[in-house]
Amino acid sequence: MTSVENQTVDPTAHDSGNKATEKFKANRVSSDTSKERANAIYTDLLAAIAEVAHKHEITYEEYAVLKQWMIDVGEYGEWPLWLDVFVEHEIEEINYNRHDYTGTKGSIEGPYYVENSPKLPWDGEMPMRDKDKACTPLIFEGQVTDLDGNGLGGAEIELWHADEDGFYSQFAPGIPEWNLRGTIVTDEEGRYKIKTLQPAPYQIPHDGPTGWFIESYGGHPWRPAHLHLRVSHPGYRTITTQLYFEGGDYVENDVATAVKPELVLHPEATGDGNHVHYPFVLDKEN
Repeated sequence: MTSVENQTVDPTAHDSGNKATEKFKANRVSSDTSKERANAIYTDLLAAIAEVAHKHEITYEEYAVLKQWMIDVGEYGEWPLWLDVFVEHEIEEINYNRHDYTGTKGSIEGPYYVENSPKLPWDGEMPMRDKDKACTPLIFEGQVTDLDGNGLGGAEIELWHADEDGFYSQFAPGIPEWNLRGTIVTDEEGRYKIKTLQPAPYQIPHDGPTGWFIESYGGHPWRPAHLHLRVSHPGYRTITTQLYFEGGDYVENDVATAVKPELVLHPEATGDGNHVHYPFVLDKEN
C-alpha cells in the first residue's frame, strides 16, 4: 500500500497495466522482417497452437474461455505485463546466444523501465523518500569494463527498482516521479558506487487477467528481490539485465523465469547496510 495525503491506496493491476501499455504504445516500433520470414514464423506458430489443441483435445468451452481471457488482457492493458513475464526471457536468451556474446549476461527488461532518469555521480545516492531511507541500506558498487578488463569511463548505468512494498515509481500512485530511478555515470576508470535501499520480493499485479492465468494452473505471482539495469557506452553493446540476491525468496522459482546463476549477487552485511559488488563487462557493438 502507498500513502497519498493520509489516504492508503492500492495500485491495481488494471491501473498498472494501462500505464505500462500507454508507455509501450508511445514508442512505436517496426521491424524489417521479410514477408517470407513472417510467413515461416506465423506458419510454425499456428502449427504449434494446433498441435497443443489436438494433444489436449481442447473443448469449445475452453476455447471460449481463452477468447474471453485474451479480451480481458487487452482491456486491462496487461499484454506488456503478461508477455514480459512469460515470453520475454526466451527472446532475451535467443538474442544473447545468436551473437556469441561473452560479456555480462542480460535478463528481461520488464514493463516498468522509464528512459531519461536523472543523472547521478559515480559515487552517490538514488533518489529516495524519507521512508525509503529508513529501510535497510544497500551499497551497490563495481566497475564497467571491456572484454579485456579496461575500465570504461563515462559509461552509464540506468538503475531502477521497486520500493520495500514492491511498487515502482510512475506505475503506482503517491510515489515521487523519479523515486529509486537514476542514471549513474561512471568515473574515468569505469567505477561506480551507489547507495540505495535493499529491495524486497514482490507480487506482480495479479488482481487482473495475468493473475487469473497464474491462479488457473496453481502458480504464484512472486518475483524475487532484484535490481533492474541498463548499462551502456558508445561503441559497445547495451546490456539490459536484472540482479538478484543469494538466498532470497523466490530466486529458485521466479514467476518470470528470469534468474540466471551469473546474475546472483552475494550480499555482505555490515554496520552500514548490505554491500554488493558486481562488474559489468561490455561486448563491442556488432
